[in-house]
Amino acid sequence: MELSDYELIQKILEGDADLFSELVTRYKKLIYSIVYNMIKDREEVNDISQDVFIRIYQALNRYNPEYKFSTWSVKIATNYCLDILRKKKIDSVPIDEISHVPNSKDTPESRYIKKEQSRMIREAIEELPEKYRIPIILFHQNGLSYEEITKILNEPMTIVKNRLYRARLILKDKLSGCRKEEIL
Repeated sequence: MELSDYELIQKILEGDADLFSELVTRYKKLIYSIVYNMIKDREEVNDISQDVFIRIYQALNRYNPEYKFSTWSVKIATNYCLDILRKKKIDSVPIDEISHVPNSKDTPESRYIKKEQSRMIREAIEELPEKYRIPIILFHQNGLSYEEITKILNEPMTIVKNRLYRARLILKDKLSGCRKEEIL
């Protein structure tokens, strides 16, 4: 029978540090995704993800089982990335390419248009102020719930919803001028 996250953490804290690799295995994709979406330098993502897991390990004794471990670890990852971004004074965040499944109607022109639209969306998101950009990334790119975002950002639900709403309005305004003719 597989141990729950909390049971694993208890055993790790009791001295079985080797079990931490199980937590890493369970959450490496999530942490990597958070780091990837917040840090512009793709070459740094692995190192930063590794640093996040070191921070998680060092903070295990402060884990509160009242919260999901995934939410708690994402909060650590997000805060660490925000610290890095502040230190570098970077005010942008890359967003993964919007991927699509090719179909029979997929033409070189439609692929080009989709690629350009993705680029424009990424650029528009990168231009958002940090207080709007981070919730957009956490919600739309990483699929976190409002509740998880409130815990990660230490903001009330109303603020998170308001920032997501405003960010969407800003993006809609910026992208409303992006028509096919402008892409071509």
